[in-house]
Amino acid sequence: MDIITLGDKKFEKYISYETIRESIVTLAKKINADMAGEHIPLIVGVLNGSFMFLADLMKSIDFNCELTFVRVSSYEGTKSTGELCEVLGLNTNIDGRTVILVEDIVDTGTTITKLHQMLTTNHSPKQIKIATMLLKPYIYKKPLALDYVAMEIPNDFIVGFGLDYNELGRNLKDIYKITE
Repeated sequence: MDIITLGDKKFEKYISYETIRESIVTLAKKINADMAGEHIPLIVGVLNGSFMFLADLMKSIDFNCELTFVRVSSYEGTKSTGELCEVLGLNTNIDGRTVILVEDIVDTGTTITKLHQMLTTNHSPKQIKIATMLLKPYIYKKPLALDYVAMEIPNDFIVGFGLDYNELGRNLKDIYKITE
């Protein structure tokens, strides 16, 4: 299935699951090396998009950790609203802990920077590391460092492997880009 239709948009196959999986395994090796000796880091998945990335990432994590989720939203259709809405907040104490925020994609950086700011303003973590499956480096201009990036992509609108278009396409194993 190389071309799919979701709602009113068409998408073409862009990144295979095999390529995605290889990049996740490579990323996990970096995280494993960095977290060696850390006392039970807390991995915080940003819902909804990160769930498939995080599921595969956790299969390659080899240190003791805890897992929780937050849910925030900043998209309507194919555009970022620029506003962050917290739908499901953090329910775990992160004070004094190493936190790894796991995001599906970073483009403008609005979600991850505002979430990072919320966590550092309202809590006292030891450190916050940021992991993302995908980065759009030509769009991301925030000063906040991204510690772990599985893949860099151009500024295409994509779906699949947890990413959606109006909540459609999250279940796709591969990643597709809009054909317009």
